[in-house]
Amino acid sequence: MAGSSVVIFVPDDTSKTGFVRPLMLSRVMGSPLLSWLVSALAARGCGRFFLVCHEQWAGEARACFPSSVELTVAGSVDAADLLHVFLSTAEDDDAETIVVTGPAVFVSTSLASQADVIPAPSCVYHVAREALMEALDEKFSFLDFLRQRGKAYADRDGVYSIRSGEELAAWQPVLNLQHLHDLVRGGVEIWDYQNCYVDPTVRVGRGSVLMPGTILRGSTVLGEECVVGPNSLLENVTVGDRTSINASQLYDAQVGSDVHVGPFAYVRPGTTIGDGVKVGDFVEIKNSKIGDGTKVAHLTYVGDSDVGRNVNFGCGTVTVNYDRVKKFRTTIEDDAFIGCNTNLVAPVTVGRGAYTGAGSTITDNVPSMALAVARARQTNKRDWAARHKLKNK
Repeated sequence: MAGSSVVIFVPDDTSKTGFVRPLMLSRVMGSPLLSWLVSALAARGCGRFFLVCHEQWAGEARACFPSSVELTVAGSVDAADLLHVFLSTAEDDDAETIVVTGPAVFVSTSLASQADVIPAPSCVYHVAREALMEALDEKFSFLDFLRQRGKAYADRDGVYSIRSGEELAAWQPVLNLQHLHDLVRGGVEIWDYQNCYVDPTVRVGRGSVLMPGTILRGSTVLGEECVVGPNSLLENVTVGDRTSINASQLYDAQVGSDVHVGPFAYVRPGTTIGDGVKVGDFVEIKNSKIGDGTKVAHLTYVGDSDVGRNVNFGCGTVTVNYDRVKKFRTTIEDDAFIGCNTNLVAPVTVGRGAYTGAGSTITDNVPSMALAVARARQTNKRDWAARHKLKNK
C-alpha cells in the first residue's frame, strides 16, 4: 500500500516502569497504546511502517498493525540494514519519514487540556528520507540525528509523549472521547460519551446508534443503521446493516443484516448468523451456522450445529453436542420446526420441513416432512393425589 513511511521504536522500559510489558504496549481500554498510535497515523495517510522491537514483544507489537498497511519488523541487531532497504523502496514523492521514538498520543488541542497531566514534548519527528539513508551508511546515534536534523511532527492535533503509567491512565478517557467524536463526525449516534468504549481498530457504519454500556473491541465492524446496546459487548464481530444487539455479548462471530439479538444472548466464537435472524433472550450459540430467517427466540442452546433457513426453535431446545469425549454436530435443514424442550442428541439430522414434538429427546435422524415424537405415553392414575395426601397426614 502506498503512503507515507513511518519508523517506530518500541523501547523496553519495563525495568523503569515495573510493568510486565513496555509502556508502548500497555493497554488503553483493552487495546495497546501502539494500536492507538498506528490508527492515528494510518488515518493521516501513513501506509508503510518499520517497527523496531525486542523479539520478546514482537508478536504483540505486530498485532497492533492492520493488514491494510505494509509492515517490516526488525530487532535491534539488524535494524540498520533493514531500515536502509525499507527507506530505499519508498515512493519517490515520499520525501519525509515520520520517526516515533517512544509512547505518544495524538490528541486535539481542545481535548488535551482535559487530561490531568503536564504535556511532555513530542517524541514524533519528521526527517528527510535521503538524509536518514545517508546517515545509516555511517555509525551514528539515532537520537542525536533526530535532535539535529529532525522536526517535531505537527498537524491539526497535538502530539504528546507519555512517560508513565499514571500519564497513560490520565490520557485514556481523552483518547476514548476523541475517538467517539471521530465516529460522530462519520454519522454515528452516541447516547452517552462517558459510558461507551470503542477500540481504535473498530469500524462503525453511518447511521448506527451506540447506546449506554456499549463496548466494541478488536476487529469489530458494524454496518450502517445498526443499534447496539444498552450494555452490549462485541469483540472481533462483523455485523451487517440494520441489525440490533441489545444487552448481549458476541465474540469472534459474523452476524448478517436485519438481525435482532438479545436481550441477554451469548454468541460464541465460530458462529455465523444469516440475514433476518432472531436470537432472543437467554439464547447461547456456539460454533454454529444459522440460516436466513431462522428464529431462535428464547431459552435455547445451539452448539456445533448447521441450521438452515426459516427454522423455528421452540423455547428450551438443546443441541446435546458433547459426550465427555468428543463433540458432535447437529444438522437442521430448511423450514424445520423444533418443538419446545426438544433435546437433539448429536450427531443427528432433522430433515427439511420436519417437526419434533414438544418434550422429545431425538436420537435418530428425522426424515423430511416427518413428525418425530420421542417421549413416553402419558398415563393418568386416578385419585392418586388424594390417596397420597391421606398417607402423609
